[in-house]
Amino acid sequence: MKPGIAFAMDPARTGHVLPPDLLARLATLGRIVDPVPLERFDDARARSVLAATEILVTGWGCPTIDAAVLGLAPHLRLVAHAAGTVKHFIGEEVYAAGIRVTHAAEANAVPVAEFTLAAILFAAKQVFRFHRLYREDRHRGRIDALKGQPIGNYRKTVGIVGASRIGRRVVALLQPFGFTMLLYDPHVDAAEAALLGVEAVPLGQLMARSDVVSLHAPALPATQHMISGPMLARLSDGATLINTARGIIVDEEALIAELRTGRISAIIDVTEPEVPPPTSPLYDLPNVFLTPHIAGAVGTERTRLGEMAVDEIARFRAGEPLLYEVHPTLLERLA
Repeated sequence: MKPGIAFAMDPARTGHVLPPDLLARLATLGRIVDPVPLERFDDARARSVLAATEILVTGWGCPTIDAAVLGLAPHLRLVAHAAGTVKHFIGEEVYAAGIRVTHAAEANAVPVAEFTLAAILFAAKQVFRFHRLYREDRHRGRIDALKGQPIGNYRKTVGIVGASRIGRRVVALLQPFGFTMLLYDPHVDAAEAALLGVEAVPLGQLMARSDVVSLHAPALPATQHMISGPMLARLSDGATLINTARGIIVDEEALIAELRTGRISAIIDVTEPEVPPPTSPLYDLPNVFLTPHIAGAVGTERTRLGEMAVDEIARFRAGEPLLYEVHPTLLERLA
């Protein structure tokens, strides 16, 4: 008998993750218990669905899976997360019960790396500054003078903070452009860095030498405010800080203070809190390009997440190794 497959996610946040063709493929791999995703685990429908579920496809908005939920899902064998991190909803009880967990963080890394590549190229060429001046002046007086300054992407240095899956993708995407690339990651030695095509350096040196710094470290106690006031002060005049990782990595007050001097610029996709208060200077500072956490999968980019989850379910059903399994020992280092 085919295993029961169910879904747990917020439909409002997971459009395009499982389009009809992927649902049809899932139906060949198992029996869809209920095509409507569970948004809570404490009602009669959830109890009925979980009782028949062996494979649970999760996504953004999935409620916490704890001991109580496992008691309602005695046949559960696999959680296939069609999104990135599982840290916020997978309890230790899941692993203790021998249930396997896989995620689609690798798929979500693709659009973040693409966004970062565009941000780096625009930052080094000061595209956003040109845009602002042109809109303000409606002539090219200041713009023509700016063209003669040492801007542009030729022979510039990019610093990558964190050799995460996204950080490594960014490094690979930057290879054709002739940048000098620096890397700070305490888990990567000089030999591995050389294989990646980057130079491993301490964080302070990276900040001082880079024209553009891009953050790709996970949110951990050790990384909280690692980009501090003293670190920001090391940036050279005209440098740009890009954050598509986690807001908590940067001391936001110190960053705002530095940005107010006009000395540096920032491209910020993530903040702490997730949505800055309406009075935050980040909305108005002319040297800040602020986006609402859109570097990751949006729109049809989300289909990659569903494809990766379904591929993992197919491997699971075939008895093949899972390519993106999340082992409990990895949780403390994941974003």
